[in-house]
Amino acid sequence: MTAPDADYAAYIAGLPRILAGAASLFRDADGRILLVEPNYRKGWALPGWTVESETGEAPRQGARRETAEEIGLDMAPGRLLAVDWVRGVGRPPIVAYLYDGGVLTAAQLAAIRLQEEELLSWRLVAPADLDGYLLGTLGPRVRAALAVLASGGGAVELEDGEPVA
Repeated sequence: MTAPDADYAAYIAGLPRILAGAASLFRDADGRILLVEPNYRKGWALPGWTVESETGEAPRQGARRETAEEIGLDMAPGRLLAVDWVRGVGRPPIVAYLYDGGVLTAAQLAAIRLQEEELLSWRLVAPADLDGYLLGTLGPRVRAALAVLASGGGAVELEDGEPVA
């Protein structure tokens, strides 16, 4: 007979896996969005991504850690703007958290230092031009977050980048 704790551990080990990501939406005084260019995939991204859940890291902590690692700015994320459930095609599903990174000053922008192991460059992009940079569900997620900021409303729940009714 197995111990109840061993049964529970076996049950948990058999559950489906879900990936978690967290990013921050930074803007400049003109409302442009800070994007980074990864060297490991097509398209641009926001600073942030992998939540290290195996270490007990929470999404907000992951967004802060990733931002510090990727662009050299150690800034606590602001309020939650969006949560997106992205169905997996050939991979586990992802739950993506998007936080308000705030408006960066000229001094903060000048202090950006890229993580050369993962990033090629960064740039500020006008919201109207985001579709040329953001692939998949990231573009709709960012637009939904911008709408939350504009309205002053609460966080939006998304599925594959689309608001849940």
